[in-house]
Amino acid sequence: MSFYQQYWLSIYLSDKKPGESTYVLQKQADVVRRLQSAKMAKLTALLICLLPLLAWAQNDITWYDYYTAGGRTSGLVAASKDGFLLNGKPFHIISGAVHYFRIHPTQWRDRLKKLRATGANTVETYMPWNLHEPRRGEYDFSEGQNDMSYFLNVTAFVEMAQEEDLFVILRPGPFICSEWDFGGLPSWLLRDPEMKVRSSYPGFLEVADAYLTEVFRRVVDLQFQRGDGPIIAIQVENEYGAFGVGDEPRDTQYLIHLRDKMIELGAREMFFTSDTPTKNADLGAVPGELQTANFQKDADPEFDALDLLQPDKPYMVAEFWSGWFDHWGKGYHGGSSVEEFSYTLERIFTRNSSVNFYMFIGGTSFGFMNGANTLPVFPFYAPDVSSYDYDAPLSEAGDYTDKYYAAKDLIARFNRIPNIYMPAMPAESVKTVYPAIQATEHLTLDDLLLQLPSNLVIQSDNLLAMEDLPINNGNGQSYGYILYRNTASLTGGAHTIQTVGHVRDLAVFLLDQQRLTPSQL
Repeated sequence: MSFYQQYWLSIYLSDKKPGESTYVLQKQADVVRRLQSAKMAKLTALLICLLPLLAWAQNDITWYDYYTAGGRTSGLVAASKDGFLLNGKPFHIISGAVHYFRIHPTQWRDRLKKLRATGANTVETYMPWNLHEPRRGEYDFSEGQNDMSYFLNVTAFVEMAQEEDLFVILRPGPFICSEWDFGGLPSWLLRDPEMKVRSSYPGFLEVADAYLTEVFRRVVDLQFQRGDGPIIAIQVENEYGAFGVGDEPRDTQYLIHLRDKMIELGAREMFFTSDTPTKNADLGAVPGELQTANFQKDADPEFDALDLLQPDKPYMVAEFWSGWFDHWGKGYHGGSSVEEFSYTLERIFTRNSSVNFYMFIGGTSFGFMNGANTLPVFPFYAPDVSSYDYDAPLSEAGDYTDKYYAAKDLIARFNRIPNIYMPAMPAESVKTVYPAIQATEHLTLDDLLLQLPSNLVIQSDNLLAMEDLPINNGNGQSYGYILYRNTASLTGGAHTIQTVGHVRDLAVFLLDQQRLTPSQL
């Protein structure tokens, strides 16, 4: 007799009335048995039909369920050429870069869901020091009253990633590049005339250590091995092999200092560095830590270079450049074709490499936060546009592109764990077209100057860089425009105006309100 038949019979017998004989009860029980047997046959058939669905539901588990079953005993390990281990299980990192500071916080979850829907298991993000410490000793992780404060709750972003079944790769800097103003370094560093950024210069290490201390106060318990969090890997600095001349030795002690400082602050997860191996070899490496590769195409030479540098370590493409960024005046949107993207991604997977899409979604470099490059010809300076669309799998607006579908298909084809839950793709975001407006008035330069508060009008006998201006609580001006004015009396003959020194960005020269510098780029 099955459990269900025993259950129903026990219910019947428990309803025995006083004075009823056992024989009558037995006869009645026989009837019940026959009735229940017929019902149970139908129930059994129903259960048999449901078993595949029940098994599917049981096996279709999340990344976290799979990698934390039985408790957490170890983190991410670069085990061997065969690949990584996470908590003792083989782990193929499929990650996408999503910068919390380039996306409005109300859109974070949508972008993370769209990343997870590709089959990815990890999200990567930089951390911009210049936003998190806009003035020396004044930290802002969303608590401040600065222009970008609302974007800066990195703790909430990391926790949200875990809610969306994504692990996290954290890249706290201090330098991040990322086509971001000063590579994420705060401008007030330049007030020290002896400053040597990204080096063992004591003045730089002092403030970098203080910043990392504030970072780890907020993320230390969000690590995989400490606090049951999602952070599984931490990058040391950023593309440091490219910071120097040729094959001259780099300041490796600086990198070791950063790694050791993060350990002192509680870092427990796997450290790594990222560079382009065919160009910079191990110049930016930290002894004993994983070296990874950055590239857009020609994957095989980079993997071959990694084989020479660390023959017993797994491959990881820390930055698979899914597209490219744009400069003002370029005339067209840069990037790569979906065919190039797909071919390179397939080579990455064929070589048994883990990958991080840089970018998965680029977002926007708000305000004056866009970076720049130098040029060998006029205007010798190429500022990036505010859009950081990057020709990525998700557009700047969060829309699906052909690269998204290509990535999703390839991830599915090379998937190693077939029973992981695959969420549906979220709906596209709703777009709004705003009506055209007509400008009826404008402000001249003189109009703007009349609105400046008196404390921002500085008189000086010497020309001062904006970072050296005695404003902003002694931190100078971080970005934007500055107007230098002087009066000179010129008499007779021809005169030459000469700029002494090096203009770091762009300068527009006016003489008696008339522009003298070229206006066409």
